[in-house]
Amino acid sequence: MSNVENAIKYFHENQMTMTETFFDLVAIPSISTSPEHNSDMVRSSEFLADYFRKLDFDHIEVFETDKHPIVFAEKRTTRPGAKTLLVYGHYDVQPVDPLDEWQSDPFKPEFRGDYVYARGASDMKGQVMASILALESALRVGELPLNVKFLLEGEEEIGSPSLEGFIKSHKDLLSCDMILNPDAGMVGKDQPTLVYGLRGMTYFEVRVDGPKADLHSGLWGGNVANPANVLAQIIAKLHNPDGSVAIPGFYDKIPPLSAEDKQKIAGNKLTEESILEITGSPAVSGEAGYSPVERQGARPTLDVNGLYSGFVGEGAKTIIPAYAKAKISCRLVPNQDPMEIYDLAKEFIHSIAPDTVKTQIFLHSAGPAYLADDAPGVENLIHAMTAVWNAPVTYKREGGSIPVATVMQRELGVKSMLTGFGLPDDAIHSPNERQHFPTWLKGVETLIRFYLSFEGE
Repeated sequence: MSNVENAIKYFHENQMTMTETFFDLVAIPSISTSPEHNSDMVRSSEFLADYFRKLDFDHIEVFETDKHPIVFAEKRTTRPGAKTLLVYGHYDVQPVDPLDEWQSDPFKPEFRGDYVYARGASDMKGQVMASILALESALRVGELPLNVKFLLEGEEEIGSPSLEGFIKSHKDLLSCDMILNPDAGMVGKDQPTLVYGLRGMTYFEVRVDGPKADLHSGLWGGNVANPANVLAQIIAKLHNPDGSVAIPGFYDKIPPLSAEDKQKIAGNKLTEESILEITGSPAVSGEAGYSPVERQGARPTLDVNGLYSGFVGEGAKTIIPAYAKAKISCRLVPNQDPMEIYDLAKEFIHSIAPDTVKTQIFLHSAGPAYLADDAPGVENLIHAMTAVWNAPVTYKREGGSIPVATVMQRELGVKSMLTGFGLPDDAIHSPNERQHFPTWLKGVETLIRFYLSFEGE
């Protein structure tokens, strides 16, 4: 038997124990945004570091940050001229609210059918453990053909405030030839997926201020502008009737989707029917003239992510609120400059806001779109996927953003391979998050094949 076959055999013979390790990590409530879980963040980082020690890694270090620890681990090979792979992941998870919508304890992994239900099962503790357990299986049958480094952070769900600075100050430690980031996902159970593009983002807040305090609506309604009404009017003007964004200049620098891109994403079978099934929406909506696949990752968007104004408790309170605010994100495609889009949005909103209120706009974050179809090592990954699934790889331009990929390319000079083994209906960030277990098992097999594919190089 080859090393690959032996490693896969080892994994399946030890599948139960390894799955328990996956569940042990998931059971730690590492909610990065909640200060009451700070000790759980430390516990998660120590769990990972201890597991790397168990695997006899050569260099293991837990770095303190202003918020949550970063775990670094390296396993070196003695083979001359070996390449170095850096694997990125995060061990923090989203809050579980609303808790009453969960059908089981979010931090007690539970099998229901072919799925494991738990917070982090898919995003992304499941993917982190798939990467580690695959490497463990490869190590058990011989020396690795490459050096492998892990960079695991605990702040991804809160915007990774410590990560960029850490990468900048530890370039030598993180130097590598290839980067694997399994924080993406698949388009379907039978479609191994390579994400070769990510949308960028400009995220900002609009605040509309009116009177100096909440007012009695019966006394002052009709004479004083209502900030909630005004903000609603502003938001209504941000889109055209055809679903396109109404901000002048928003689309000016976007090139037409190339024939090559259209061919690549043609394998993504996202349809209007599947959108309705996954989301539960009554109907599909979006920019006219584009397919669901194009709208998902190859066209920019503008969405309101949060609204607040006035009295929102139970019962009634008849007021004109003193202020109203909205959080808005623009997902961006290549050639769109995030700061330019922010400036255009700011200019447009100020131009349509009436002088009966004071309108302020604050930038929260901005990052460009990302293309990485030529990332080093990607052919090895494609061959591994094809071998496990016995199906061609589906190429996807992801609708979301993974800012660390851009940071790593800029600071380390290496593009990232973006993949993962979660599915579109895994309910990440929602109650009853889950991971399709047979797909996860195939993911581990894929990564075993990938790690060992460098034998002949």
